[in-house]
Formats: sequence, structure tokens, C-alpha cells
Amino acid sequence: MFRLSVCGGEEVTTVHDPVAAVQVLLENHAELPPVAVRAQLRRAAGLTQQQVAEVVGVKPLAVLRWESGAVEPRPGVKRSAYIQLLHGLARRYPGAATTSNGDP
Repeated sequence: MFRLSVCGGEEVTTVHDPVAAVQVLLENHAELPPVAVRAQLRRAAGLTQQQVAEVVGVKPLAVLRWESGAVEPRPGVKRSAYIQLLHGLARRYPGAATTSNGDP
């Protein structure tokens, strides 16, 4: 438990939540699914690039580039959100995460 002083001399007590800390650590170090399945996952859910862009907080062109492999999302909150979305879609639509030649 930590005690922090704030303006006015009032003390605020914060509690370290190890479960939340582990979740943040996992999200920050999660891997992006392969380029070949990113668009497949999005389409399996019936989502447009515009919808993904809006929830992640980027322009649709960024989603297009991420799906094509032209660029990778930069580390940070938006990358974490995109990874979380793709992993969630992969769990929901496991058959969608395959390439056209049958490779996973």
C-alpha cells in the first residue's frame, strides 16, 4: 500500500493491483497476428477498416497499411488496442485466422 500527498495536504491511499499490472504487462508485450490474417479476422467479424480505425483511434489508411504489412503499428496504446481487437477476433472466429493456402 502506498500513501501519496496531494495538494492541500490531503493523503490518498492507493493499492497495488498485481492482476491489473500483469494484464498491462501482457497487453504491452502481446504479438501481432501475422499480416496474412489481420484483414481476414476483421472481415469475419463484419467490420470495416473505418470501424476498426475509429475504435483504435487512427485513420483508416493506418489500418490498411497494418493489414497489408506496409507498416507495423507503433508501440503504445493504439497498438495495444489493435492487438487486443485482433486476438479477440481470433478467439471468436478461429477458422478465419488462416491464409488462403491453408497455412495458419
